[in-house]
Amino acid sequence: LVSLSPQEAWRMPGQYLVMLQQEAHESHVQKTIKRLKARATRRRLPLEVLQTYSGALHGFLVKMSSDVVHLALKLPHVHYIEEDSSIFAQSAPWNLQRLLQPHGSTSENGTYQPPNEGRTAEVFLMDGHVQDSHREIDGRVVITDFSNIPEEDGVRNHRQSSQCDSHGTHIAGVVSGLDSGVARDTSVKLVRVLNCQGKGTVSGALAGLEYIRTNKHAMNAVVVLLPFVGGFSRSLNTACRDMVSKGAVVIAAAGNYRDDACLYSPASEPEVITVGAINAEDQLMSQGAGGTNFGRCVDLFAPGNDIVSASSDCNTCFTTRSGTSQSAAHAAGVAAVILSSNQNLSPVQVLQMMLHYSISNTINLLPLSDTHRLTTPNLVAAMPPAISTSEELLCRSVWSERSGLAPSDRAISRCRQGEEMMGCKSFAPHGVHNGETIMMQDQQMECVAFNGPRGNGVFSVARCCAISIYFTYAPLSSVGCTSPSTAQVLSNSHLQVSDLRRCVGRDGVTSHAVCCHSPSLECHLVGSTSADKEYVEVSCLSGWTMTDCSAVSQAFGVLGAFALGEVCHVHGAAGSEVVTSLAVCCRVSSPSVEATA
Repeated sequence: LVSLSPQEAWRMPGQYLVMLQQEAHESHVQKTIKRLKARATRRRLPLEVLQTYSGALHGFLVKMSSDVVHLALKLPHVHYIEEDSSIFAQSAPWNLQRLLQPHGSTSENGTYQPPNEGRTAEVFLMDGHVQDSHREIDGRVVITDFSNIPEEDGVRNHRQSSQCDSHGTHIAGVVSGLDSGVARDTSVKLVRVLNCQGKGTVSGALAGLEYIRTNKHAMNAVVVLLPFVGGFSRSLNTACRDMVSKGAVVIAAAGNYRDDACLYSPASEPEVITVGAINAEDQLMSQGAGGTNFGRCVDLFAPGNDIVSASSDCNTCFTTRSGTSQSAAHAAGVAAVILSSNQNLSPVQVLQMMLHYSISNTINLLPLSDTHRLTTPNLVAAMPPAISTSEELLCRSVWSERSGLAPSDRAISRCRQGEEMMGCKSFAPHGVHNGETIMMQDQQMECVAFNGPRGNGVFSVARCCAISIYFTYAPLSSVGCTSPSTAQVLSNSHLQVSDLRRCVGRDGVTSHAVCCHSPSLECHLVGSTSADKEYVEVSCLSGWTMTDCSAVSQAFGVLGAFALGEVCHVHGAAGSEVVTSLAVCCRVSSPSVEATA
């Protein structure tokens, strides 16, 4: 009797366990091996004994051809022969555990169990070739007829296909692999824009995006994954922005240069979800002199170091690879799961949900410069424990680059398509600035911060929110304040506690209210005051979302205020006696609750 593994992909062809009858003893094992070797030698058939067993079972492990198997079955004392096969640990690898860990979504035995498998979403992977026969992605990947790749440098003869397929195969496995994938039922369609050296062109990427746009008329539940970077390209960024405007969720690698992601494309495009990489300790991924990119153009981080996925060396092989391509693939899988719960979600709603469920403040950003430490999001992607269909108000903070030093210099931040700007603040690390206001430019709201005569550079911080309801007319209600000023020292304007429809400021300060037409929102003001500290923070309660963050100081002004997650951070200027942090907290009210603001 010869037993084969029930799982074809787990088989180890040519390697067999020869087991003897129960009454056999150790001497029978050696006699059987000697007889089998003699018969194989007479027929000039290869045979290699790898291991013998003399405990609970008597037998041996042998490499031999199928012809020798039949000879072995005829030997005395042989009870049965079993083909060797692979066994697997049943805990999820670290990267998949990390996606589920904050919400306890692993099963009792540690296996990976997301809220759904991403079945109704579709991921367009723009990469090199993919070995679609691999057990991890067999039946999950469609190789389209598109290919736009440059010739390889210094290669006359085509390299082995396994070398050509390695990057794309690994990335496809991370997205939807049978065991290593994030969204295991998601369909992946390959659009080939990278050659066997992992090199492509901006023109080829533009053609690939145009191919997707032409062949996929409805962009509902579509993710476009760009696991590559190049130098800053206005054309590539514009093409990505157009894909988002058509409804596709576009996700890009931040880059592996340990540099500001804003210097690269498509990572620098504001409408793209740009993903940096962390290691198993939730720290920034490092690769020799390189490592993950960072900065304000990064939206969040995801596992990207020593990621196990499909290898193109064989149809059952696995390997580990590292990089922001891998982290972007994790984010694409999370997006596919979210979209499978609601195919009508817009790209910005998907982003807001990804940020909402992320793990916050676990990354050590101290190795970065002061500016990058301030503007880099401390967020690690995580899978939602369950996809809620209830309406939620979700907000994020968008930082500008730092302004120049001239008195007239400004810093500008903008929200994405489909977001409402519900707050606008300025932050000057050295204290002197002339406040901020919201302006309209080309029918888009801009949060503008003013450097001022003695300023050393200022940031603008927009509070951008999305909600799955239609905004209808209601009496104007403030959800935030701004305060441009000609004063040398600024104490920000803020909402009045007794009347959320009034925005108040000190003498010499012009107060602007940020007003929103929405009867479905209820808001309240929370504050915290410190009499002996130059830094103070305040948070919204669970179930409430921060739409604005303001600061008040009785003397010497403030450096600024900004929201990180649901925490309002206020930094007073040196010598500040009393600093108050004020946050506007809002939520979608139930039909039976009247809005208070």
